[in-house]
Amino acid sequence: MRFWSILGNSQRLDGGAMFGNVPRGMWEKWIVPDAENRIPLACRALLVQDLDGKTVLFETGIGAFFEPKLRERYGVVEDRHVLCDSLRAAGFSHDDVDVVVLSHLHFDHAGGLLAPWAAGQPPRLLFPKAKFVVGKRAFERAVHPHPRDRASFIAELPELLEKSSRLELVENAHSFALGKSVRFTFSDGHTPGLMLAEVVVPGGGVVFCADLIPGRPWVHLPVTMGYDRAPELLIDEKRMFLEDKLARGVRLFFTHDVQCALARVTRDEKGRFGTADELPELAGSAA
Repeated sequence: MRFWSILGNSQRLDGGAMFGNVPRGMWEKWIVPDAENRIPLACRALLVQDLDGKTVLFETGIGAFFEPKLRERYGVVEDRHVLCDSLRAAGFSHDDVDVVVLSHLHFDHAGGLLAPWAAGQPPRLLFPKAKFVVGKRAFERAVHPHPRDRASFIAELPELLEKSSRLELVENAHSFALGKSVRFTFSDGHTPGLMLAEVVVPGGGVVFCADLIPGRPWVHLPVTMGYDRAPELLIDEKRMFLEDKLARGVRLFFTHDVQCALARVTRDEKGRFGTADELPELAGSAA
């Protein structure tokens, strides 16, 4: 089993929104904003080769599906489909992927499923051979979004996934597509049914943190995003999540941290969580 961190299109979003009730005087020491108060964010996917004999991609980033006006509004930096370029650089194609796992269907996590925007062309799925594994409640939220987060979803995506006949909705710890090789847990603090995928490896695996913990600054329990549905619930979920991963030696994979792909959980004498053994990328790393 081998692991790659696969970069997709990057974003620049408002730092205040990304750090919720943390004052700018504090968060700008962690990530320096630009003149428009925006901070750089990665949209990083995890590719695992020979995971129970399959090539599995965890998330797809934001992609290039937005028309130019919306691409600018949502701070998408590149106009090409960077995820596809990164897969090629690692020696893969979207045609090679057997399973795509999606924590939820917000566009910055699922937009990379779609072909790049082209004038007059309807949205179209990439990954023609892949099964799509999504949490059932997260899928239902995308079909019936709340007004607060409706703009975070791609309206056409649920129907495209259903019509592919390759969609699996997950409610429990394991999926049919991946069996016991991937363990799922669920979180509701960011969005209902956020699905956290842990690649099971003897002695300590790797967990895709998604938007429960977007990057290293958010490992600190009080730090949440303005986009989170229920920040106090998220903090409680994050505490249990980190305690479990620390106890079992499971490493954290970050999707939005520009500088860090993978890290080990730590906890100091005051009980504050942190990270160590940080890696900026994975390039065919052995389990």
